[in-house]
Amino acid sequence: MTDYLSPSKRPGNKNDQIISYFTLRILIGAAGILLPFLVFLGKLISESSPLIEPSISDYYDNGAGGDIMVGVLFALAFFLFSYKGYDPVDNRAATIGALCALGVALFPTTSDVGIVHKLHFVFAFLLFSVFIFFSIYLFRKGIPGKPTTANKEKRNGIYLVCGIIMIICIAGIAVSSFWLNDAAVKYKLVFWLEAVALVSFGFSWITKAEFLFLKDAETEAKKAATKA
Repeated sequence: MTDYLSPSKRPGNKNDQIISYFTLRILIGAAGILLPFLVFLGKLISESSPLIEPSISDYYDNGAGGDIMVGVLFALAFFLFSYKGYDPVDNRAATIGALCALGVALFPTTSDVGIVHKLHFVFAFLLFSVFIFFSIYLFRKGIPGKPTTANKEKRNGIYLVCGIIMIICIAGIAVSSFWLNDAAVKYKLVFWLEAVALVSFGFSWITKAEFLFLKDAETEAKKAATKA
């Protein structure tokens, strides 16, 4: 198992992998956090309407809001395809997540074709399942033979909380969709639950990048060495 800040084994530039991991984790996290806000702003600008759709997926037919949603999902898929983790399981999970992100984008929930509508929900469920798997399991793994730092333990706590929040949100979406449909439409429950789940997903990835807080001294030293 190799630390994502360790020198790359690829010839030419030993630091290219370091930059890739650091940047990709931030971009993946930012894509998740910004998506709910961007689709809302897209509709507000293109249609001059501040009304929130029943779900984020319902922005598909809303002019700029739909274009932004599809664009962010394709960007997220690209980032996930490019992501290489510690072990093969990380890479496979990221690849599955990328395919699911494309599926969510290419099979809109607003379609009148029944199978397309159903596939959208299947891909969305699998995508969030991958996000939860990263937060609860993959991100919390340690490096064999290396002691866990205090900040690593705190980050593990954040990953676990983010994963639990996503599970609660997905369960809430299922309950809202099957048993509370009228209330879900009136109060936009699915939209808000999706937004919270996406922010939790994004926050876990940005935390993993050690970008703003809970940075290990060793990590900071390695980052500084790459800039020298």
